[in-house]
Amino acid sequence: MTDTTYGFDTLQIHAGARPDPATGARQTPIYQTTAYVFRDADHAAALFNLQEVGFIYSRLTNPTVAVLQERIATLEGGVGAVCCSSGHAAQIMALFPLMGPGKNIVASTRLYGGTVTQFSHTIKRFGWECKFVDFDDLDAVKAAIDDNTRAVFGEAIANPGGYIMDVRAIADIADAAEIPLIIDNTTATPFLCRPIELGATLVVHSTTKYLTGNGTVTGGCVVDSGKFDWSANDKFPSLSQPEPAYHGLKFHETFGNLAFTFHGIAIGLRDLGMTMNPQAAHYTLMGTETLSLRMERHVENAVKIAKWLEQDDRIEKVTYAGLESSPYFERAAKVCPKGAGALFTISVKGGYEACVKLVNALEIFSHVANLGDTRSLVIHSASTTHRQLSPEQQEAAGAGQNVVRISIGTEDADDLIADLDQALTKASS
Repeated sequence: MTDTTYGFDTLQIHAGARPDPATGARQTPIYQTTAYVFRDADHAAALFNLQEVGFIYSRLTNPTVAVLQERIATLEGGVGAVCCSSGHAAQIMALFPLMGPGKNIVASTRLYGGTVTQFSHTIKRFGWECKFVDFDDLDAVKAAIDDNTRAVFGEAIANPGGYIMDVRAIADIADAAEIPLIIDNTTATPFLCRPIELGATLVVHSTTKYLTGNGTVTGGCVVDSGKFDWSANDKFPSLSQPEPAYHGLKFHETFGNLAFTFHGIAIGLRDLGMTMNPQAAHYTLMGTETLSLRMERHVENAVKIAKWLEQDDRIEKVTYAGLESSPYFERAAKVCPKGAGALFTISVKGGYEACVKLVNALEIFSHVANLGDTRSLVIHSASTTHRQLSPEQQEAAGAGQNVVRISIGTEDADDLIADLDQALTKASS
């Protein structure tokens, strides 16, 4: 595409994609191949030396995946992106160039349960640590950052409660400490929130969710803002210092604002191998083409249903930031001006047993461990996605025993309300 500035609806269809030069195919083909023929020995050497951009082996780069990377980077306002096998893979990919033994990250207490587990336990095997802090307490965030902190991590719209993070305020704290802010934008998508414009350095996605939107494939993505100075100090040697595997090449010096992106491919995918397959990329590309249309309907439905639930005597609380009663309502208007998303929780009177009855009684809502589908989804987080957490961690994450997480789909809102109504009747009987 040209340098013309296009709108979101145009970019979600066209960014990164061009008619196939060999066949003229208009939809991006699935390049189902493991390897690519080099023009000659010099061409192969240039590719392996990172002196030329091209395709070598599909663990590193693939034409279908490359289109998706460019599209997501464009929609997020980044300079580049690296797609990988899942959202969890994207988180490790984002941290990998930044961290080292004895280093730590400061993360929000309001995170997806799997992320809390990954940061609490799994990353310790790399010698990394995580400090969990309430991101509404800015002084506590500042106090948690020390000389070994290498990143700050939060979710724009937190899973499961739909809490809205003050991205700009946290970005200012990270900037003052000269460390990057990583924002998980899965629940918001770039249609509702643009974290890079609010000061984020990196954006991660589980493309499994809203970007694909149809519950068919898993995937992840790391978007690079291109705005961070990796050479400003000695905190990030993987990006600023000579890389032995490439004969002393310095990523930031060589690739400038694309340093993180090139490192993610040349080191991250090469050695961690968290590759997105081309068919998954194809499904996600098709999903992105309707992202804005779906998100508008998701939000419209979520507002209507949350308002109905808020007035129901069988419900103790609705956490949706799109409600005027929410303490995050005003913040949502700034962080997510097109809507507060379609994920929220409800606290059901009757506690754990009532939640189980509600989930079992729903007919249109699907009981699955996913979100962001066109179908409306429901789950009892405390016994599933957040089961590994302590009761204190569950409460901090907004996933208490009496809480059900709802992901509102694009069905008829009145049908969804009727389904909730009949299920609540059974749950309260």
